[in-house]
Amino acid sequence: MCNLTLISSEKLCNYRNMIRQTVLVTGGAGFIGSHLCQRLLGKNFKVICFDNLSTGSLNNLQKIQPHINFIKGDCNDYNQLKIVFEKNKIDIVFHYAAVVGVKRTLENPLAVLNDLEGIRHILELSHLHQIKKVIFASSSEVYGEPVEIPEVEDGHVNAKLPYAVVKLAGEKLMEAYFKMYNLNTTSLRFFNVYGPNQESSDYGFVVGIFINQVLENIAPTIFGDGTQTRDFVYIEDNIEAALLTIDAPLTAGEVINIGTGRPVTILDLAEEIIELADKQGILKPQFIESNRNDIKHRFPDVSKMQKLLKFRPHYKLSEGLSQTLAWYKKIT
Repeated sequence: MCNLTLISSEKLCNYRNMIRQTVLVTGGAGFIGSHLCQRLLGKNFKVICFDNLSTGSLNNLQKIQPHINFIKGDCNDYNQLKIVFEKNKIDIVFHYAAVVGVKRTLENPLAVLNDLEGIRHILELSHLHQIKKVIFASSSEVYGEPVEIPEVEDGHVNAKLPYAVVKLAGEKLMEAYFKMYNLNTTSLRFFNVYGPNQESSDYGFVVGIFINQVLENIAPTIFGDGTQTRDFVYIEDNIEAALLTIDAPLTAGEVINIGTGRPVTILDLAEEIIELADKQGILKPQFIESNRNDIKHRFPDVSKMQKLLKFRPHYKLSEGLSQTLAWYKKIT
């Protein structure tokens, strides 16, 4: 039998091309999931996209839908998911299905808590069907109001909101299945991912909202004074890190921050978007008083990502924002 841990990455790629492994992506019609499906196809994987379309959209899959197996279904329904595992020889699972968006998760906390069932179902079925790798999309939200900066994977977590609690519980379940059953799991703590396909409505995320406002000649609205910091990761960098996780031998049972390690203030983000859209002198950020309990600072220590995945992000903020802005211009 060939020992895959001893062969080169080039030979491993050739080996995979011969056997065409099958990957299940839950939440594959969402912003991040749809990009992941596309990149997996480019690496010659067979892709099964499983999504209930509650927040995802088939529009995100337009270019690739003829080449993937799209199944409409809900991970929180065990029987629906069970059929997918029984009818397909799945090798790898990316569990990205979740209720997402700050406003949406605050408005529907019970729906968020239901996602615990989906995580449990994925793990039970992956263990039963001897899946080679399960990769879980966690979130920087598990840190809550940070106790330390930058935030370290094995440091303090302060999850309070339902979404953050579910993600933290998901990480613990992944770890438990690794320890109890030797199921190869990895949890990736995503920091602020942005790029094409991201929702820009009030239920979306700050980069898309700012770009949408600027393109409509509306001053980007900042809650508070704009000095709060976040770590913004372009979607292509996020996907690259996730793909590297598949074959990274030291990631089993681990939790890994996926970020740039470079904090950016919300004010700087707004001004960068205004400049890239050539709206200087026309628009200035608008500050409004916030009654939201926003986290002041959030950015990660990324040394574990660099060590285990041998990865450093390629896109500077200006580059990622330029590509994202170009995409928004095309659809408006």
